[in-house]
Amino acid sequence: MEGTKPVNKKLAAALSGGAVLVLALSGCGGDDNSDKLNSWAKDVCDSVQPQARKIEAANASIQKETSDNSTPQEVQSADAKAFQDMSDAYRAMGSAVQKAGAPDVEDGEKKQKDAVAELNGLSTSYADLKKQVEALDTKDQAKFADGLKDIAAELDKLGRSGNVALRALEEGEVGQAMAKQPSCKSATATASATTS
Repeated sequence: MEGTKPVNKKLAAALSGGAVLVLALSGCGGDDNSDKLNSWAKDVCDSVQPQARKIEAANASIQKETSDNSTPQEVQSADAKAFQDMSDAYRAMGSAVQKAGAPDVEDGEKKQKDAVAELNGLSTSYADLKKQVEALDTKDQAKFADGLKDIAAELDKLGRSGNVALRALEEGEVGQAMAKQPSCKSATATASATTS
């Protein structure tokens, strides 16, 4: 089992970076927002919170399965389920932002559209990772370890590039309105705990 131990740890580290994306859906800052914008922020935050929890749980299950005594089959099965859960969670977030409509700010429609596209793209990326992990050969230790390395690299990329449109969505007034929502505050705390 020596071969996959360091790789499993690498995978867990790369994965925890993915949780940072959830942070992008919760702003921080001041006051003075319109009722319309506050209502929009409440809709989005309330819908996003359970998904943030789902992503956190998926992260935790991968971390747990990267313990030294897990077999390749156990790692494969846990990773596949976690990636599926993440894919579902990001798709649900995309739907939530879509359903909330455009925030009542300048360029609100474009920001909303970009964020939905980004969340759906993340959902697809995690679904692809699930297929990749399911296709790994668990009988061949070295091949399995190599395959996990590739997946860790993909995750790393996802963690670094994934949240440009989400950040744009929650700039300025939108971020301020979201910061006031209790559900966004708890989503942020959840994601912070996951990434540390």
